[in-house]
Amino acid sequence: METVYPQIVTSADMLKSTIQLDQLIQKLKKNNAKAAAITNSKLYGMLPFWHELNKQQIHPVIGLTIKVQLETQICSIILYAKNNRGYENLLKITSSLETRELSELPLKWLIAYKEGIIAVYYSEQQYSKEVLAELAKVFLPSFLFVGIERPNGVIKENEREIISIADELSIPITTYHMSRYIEKEDSFAFEVLNAMDQSLKMSDMNRLKPSTNSYHLLSNEEWLNWFSDVPNWLDNTKKMLESCHLSFEQPTHHMPKFPLPPNVLAKDHLRQLCEEGLTKRVQNVTTEYVERLQYELNVISQMKYDDYFLIVQDFMKFAKQAGILTGPGRGSSASSLVAYSLSITDVDPLEYGLLFERFLNPERITLPDIDIDFADSKRMEVIQYVVEKYGKQHVSQIITFGTLSAKAVAREVARVFGFESSTLEAISSFIPSKPGITLKEAYEQSQKLREFIQTEEIRKKWFQVALGLEGLPRNASTHAAGVVLSPSPLVDVVPIQSGHDDIYLTQWPMKEVEQVGLLKMDFLGLRNLTIIERILFLINKKTTTKVTLAAIPLNDQPTFQMLQNGDTTGVFQLESAGMRNALRQIKPSKFEDIVAVNALFRPGPMDSIPLYAKRKLGQQAVTYEHPVLEPILRETYGIIVYQEQIMQIASQMAGFTFGEADLLRRAVSKKNREILQKERAHFVQKAIQLGHTQEAASTVYDLIVRFADYGFPKSHAVAYSVISYQMAYLKTHFPVPFYCALLSTAVGNQEKINQLLMEMKQKNISVLPPSIYKSQLSFSVESGGVRFGLNAIKGVSQAFIKKLKQQRLNRTSNWDDIFDFAADLTAVHFTRKNVEPLIKAGALDEFDEERSTLLATLDAAVKYAELVSPTEESDLFNGDASHFGKSKYIQTEPLPLMMKLQFEKDVLGQYFSEHPTVSIKRNHPDQIASIWNVQQAQKEWKVKIIGLIEEIKRIRTKKGESMAFVTLQDDTGSISVTLFPEEYAKYNALLKEMSIIVVEGKSERRNGNTQIIGKSLWN
Repeated sequence: METVYPQIVTSADMLKSTIQLDQLIQKLKKNNAKAAAITNSKLYGMLPFWHELNKQQIHPVIGLTIKVQLETQICSIILYAKNNRGYENLLKITSSLETRELSELPLKWLIAYKEGIIAVYYSEQQYSKEVLAELAKVFLPSFLFVGIERPNGVIKENEREIISIADELSIPITTYHMSRYIEKEDSFAFEVLNAMDQSLKMSDMNRLKPSTNSYHLLSNEEWLNWFSDVPNWLDNTKKMLESCHLSFEQPTHHMPKFPLPPNVLAKDHLRQLCEEGLTKRVQNVTTEYVERLQYELNVISQMKYDDYFLIVQDFMKFAKQAGILTGPGRGSSASSLVAYSLSITDVDPLEYGLLFERFLNPERITLPDIDIDFADSKRMEVIQYVVEKYGKQHVSQIITFGTLSAKAVAREVARVFGFESSTLEAISSFIPSKPGITLKEAYEQSQKLREFIQTEEIRKKWFQVALGLEGLPRNASTHAAGVVLSPSPLVDVVPIQSGHDDIYLTQWPMKEVEQVGLLKMDFLGLRNLTIIERILFLINKKTTTKVTLAAIPLNDQPTFQMLQNGDTTGVFQLESAGMRNALRQIKPSKFEDIVAVNALFRPGPMDSIPLYAKRKLGQQAVTYEHPVLEPILRETYGIIVYQEQIMQIASQMAGFTFGEADLLRRAVSKKNREILQKERAHFVQKAIQLGHTQEAASTVYDLIVRFADYGFPKSHAVAYSVISYQMAYLKTHFPVPFYCALLSTAVGNQEKINQLLMEMKQKNISVLPPSIYKSQLSFSVESGGVRFGLNAIKGVSQAFIKKLKQQRLNRTSNWDDIFDFAADLTAVHFTRKNVEPLIKAGALDEFDEERSTLLATLDAAVKYAELVSPTEESDLFNGDASHFGKSKYIQTEPLPLMMKLQFEKDVLGQYFSEHPTVSIKRNHPDQIASIWNVQQAQKEWKVKIIGLIEEIKRIRTKKGESMAFVTLQDDTGSISVTLFPEEYAKYNALLKEMSIIVVEGKSERRNGNTQIIGKSLWN
């Protein structure tokens, strides 16, 4: 007998099932399943379920499990889409529930959306005749069933009563069995998952336990045995599922329309805007520009994408008018002259030889993909504009699902098992911190994990459960960029739910949204644009001549000099150690060199960086494997760097159109042997027709194959290199605003702040201490330097800072002392928790008292505030508490220097007044090198340095010997010291974090970084 499964909950219904789709398909095939229904509580996972079952020739049925609010009580029902109309109504039902965040569907909505839907009424406790009678009024006889379950084949006490009610109302009965895991032995793992869903432990008395341990996928034998006396129920179930038929035809693109006046065509309006924009953006509009624009507009019109471009240009226009900084382009859209003419991008594609077909290929029909970068602090303003213009029902953000990673599932299952917190931390440390690592891989790689598991049976059980739950969806969030726009209400096409900022969220992730033909746009928030925006604000705040990005020349020699030096901290895309090394090798002298570096610095292509550098600097001759390659590869010194070059080669060598060339590039990059041979024959044949030899054609084809998946989109490289260059220019010419903006965005990232402050010190840019009078919320430009921001002091609340700034504005003079300060801020804000970090940071030094005295007096000041200003509303002395008896400062000895410095480190993340090593170096000026000088040296040399031990990493060699990598810090920077086994054995006793040591050794450069091989150490 063929088996059918009427109720399957998949793991897409988060924490409600352990059934993953790939495992389900295998089991259904093994059980000879004829039909199966997904019955999740939302339509999560519905589309892949339908497509995968359909592919395996298992009849897929779409269901939805909900609760309905009837006149007298609430009931549970499963709704099945009998046809496409029913499916459309399921979309509306789940969307209605989730957008309003309702747990029950009102009866009137069920009546409104009942068409094309089959309902199964079930109850795991008590069935109700009244409920069934009410449902019978809603659904036609053939569209309503009663579902009866027999957990583990056991007939429930009330089954006869249910049968009697169903017979009385002439409602047929089906089998009901909700499957939540694959095998019966998975029941314990599901119970753990269920506890996880409740945020409880297995031992918690208030935990709701699963009502049965038989939520597995029943075998054919189990179906027959459990319901052997009622074969008609099985038959009803089979017929019910087989009566449900949906047809998901090839999806049409749901292209939204741009609102235009009557009788104005989108293509005509687009052409007009492009022609006007081109004239404004290009000084000399040559025939080449006119023909390229005409060609692009024709392709766009043929593909019916005119409205899309109008929509994008409209919200880009809004962004610019609202003062929101947008990126110069992203991805392949930067290769479009239409996009440039509309000011969607700021890259002239003709100037850089960018190919439109890399963006829109008339021979490969796909939706256009214009990704836009916005300053991340203002991205939501643009999305809100789109929502307001096209309507809330037509715009949605896209859902994304977080899954239980190896570390997450190991910790969470351990928590549910009741393991101690210290054990949870230990488990985390046993699992290597590698992106994408699985528990199986962790077990193979971590001896500590294996030993931990093998010591106790409960730990073995823990690990087995964690393995079973790994990878399951855990939580839903909003996709970082994706936004969909639909011409009709979204609920006609995709299920939605409530999201953030009053904007809906699709219930399906990006791939599924695109599968049904919805237009997806990426609104990306780029932090570097926010930084640039901040830099420009700080510059223009102080000058009358406004600096704009458009006015930045792309041939500024001081900027190129900075890039050649690898001085690129904070510069977009160019600040990693490897990238700095590449810049020092290539020595960029024109904008195109930055484009090439950005394209080359990736696994694979980066092997060509030394060759590119030698050829650029004239140290090696530039060669070409065929004369036809020279004009194409001249700009990159004979090396294929860009995808566009591959397309140009195919065009020049074999007469391919750029559309065909793009298809060739995509095909050969897959490295499928059959495709490679087929395309070789095609390429060689066409090349021979153009007069090339077979040998030459094969040689060039081999070159294309070799670089097809290495090549980078030049359009993207050009657009992002514009941002890189702009930031480099601003750093070169406006270093103080540059560092100030970077520091402001780095608050919370202490390592980054310390790196920037160290670099500023090396460049003699003054960093001013925090001050209750002069510091702003964040870092600020002051007197040619940067003033520390109050939000960079650990432990000071945002509410305190807001109150402080407010009271500063209200005053005409400084506070007399800490008591005056306390009374003004009131006891609500003037607390030890807020003020102690300020004192330790030096922000109250302007009271001209020792920090030790301020700390000793703090409690008295807090009590004074509680007495005279207990709340923000109360003021016992009308703003003048000076006549009320104040306490006096409690005078104490100044803090010892090391304690003072340590306090600064505690609250500022670094030593501010001076570094602990400075006084020692002061006594030995000629004998000890600074870490910065060691790092700047271009050759290896014997060195002696003094430093504070920041970090010690001890490892064992392959021979089992111990050695260490020690990170040392002085007032100029940090450096790694390597102690090999012999030296480690001698000096291990000296290695203590936060202690100061002297190291003698030899400096060594590796991969662009300097390290020291330590030979001797002492305190």
